Amino acid sequence: MSPKSKKEYLASIFLPYRNASKKRKSQILNEFCLVCDYHRKYAIWLLKHHKRFTTPKPGKRGRASKYNNPAILEPLKQIWLAANLPCSSRLKAIIPLWLPFYPEALSAKVKEALLSISPSTIDRLLKSVRIKYGKRGRSTTKPGTLLKKHIPIKTKQWDETRPGFIEADTVAHCGGSLAGEFAYTVDTVDIATGWTEQRAVLGKGEAGVLEQLKDIEASYPFPLLGFDSDNGGEFINYHALKHFTQREKPVAFTRSREYESNDNAHIEQKNWTHVRQYFGYSRLDDPRVVSWMNEFYRLESRLYLNFFLPSVKLLSKERIGSKTIKRHDLPKTPYQRVLESKDVSTQTKNLLKEQFKTLNPFFLKKEMEKKLARIFNLH
Repeated sequence: MSPKSKKEYLASIFLPYRNASKKRKSQILNEFCLVCDYHRKYAIWLLKHHKRFTTPKPGKRGRASKYNNPAILEPLKQIWLAANLPCSSRLKAIIPLWLPFYPEALSAKVKEALLSISPSTIDRLLKSVRIKYGKRGRSTTKPGTLLKKHIPIKTKQWDETRPGFIEADTVAHCGGSLAGEFAYTVDTVDIATGWTEQRAVLGKGEAGVLEQLKDIEASYPFPLLGFDSDNGGEFINYHALKHFTQREKPVAFTRSREYESNDNAHIEQKNWTHVRQYFGYSRLDDPRVVSWMNEFYRLESRLYLNFFLPSVKLLSKERIGSKTIKRHDLPKTPYQRVLESKDVSTQTKNLLKEQFKTLNPFFLKKEMEKKLARIFNLH
């Protein structure tokens, strides 16, 4: 018997039980326990405390919420979707950046409400439209056996505060099989600012990966000071070692410990948010796809991710009993963190400011979707 049916049955026997004799009450009680599978004491308590008529619950007190308005909810939803479903804290930082480019005219009242909205209110308004994702990736990293003694291990990458120290990893677009040749994404992130650059390569041969690393290095708005990777053979080889260490200003070339994914926590996170959320887990093995992916990465993607999507940085982590308390800074875009850095030249900052004035996040997102559609239509 369902809970609802039990309540209906209780309501039907309440009056007969109350008006019955002692002997009849015992019979009704026995039948009630048998039908509803209740303990006798609990059945007596229900009959004693049952109320035939209940007053309706009072409505919510106070003034009505100013945010329960479709004129506010719709632009909030559209910005959230275009920004690739960020959390409420990051969306709060995104709104002032994206609102001037919103394609439809908004009243001053709506703009004021969107700029003053709190993260908790955002969570409440978007609760019914949130989308859940969940699928684990596939690792294709095999520890390289060459040159490990020449490349030192580094485990405290998160201590870097100067721009120029980057982590790197490869993401396999193999579908469900590692057989044959398919596309890889070479993913990199600057630890201090969160600036990211990605490139695609067919297979992960040493020469092909190094060529894309050179292109990535040229795209960063500041010089490379350190390069940290996992132990895969695409990074741990003589070509990469020579490229980074045998130059006029050598780059610190380090690697993580074997089978310790937390050593590369920064890039592991970007593998999901900057690669998997766009290309998923499909198999991409057509050579033409690689050039189209690089067009996607070099143009709209890097501008969209670095200029308009903020992230937070961990400031401290404290263990208290069984709980770990983490404190983060305010969400900022990589572009904003570069402008705040004292180690980036004024000339570079001015060039980035001029470039930012020419960008529109909604246009960039639309162009990204067009290029992704072309890639997956070919696939």
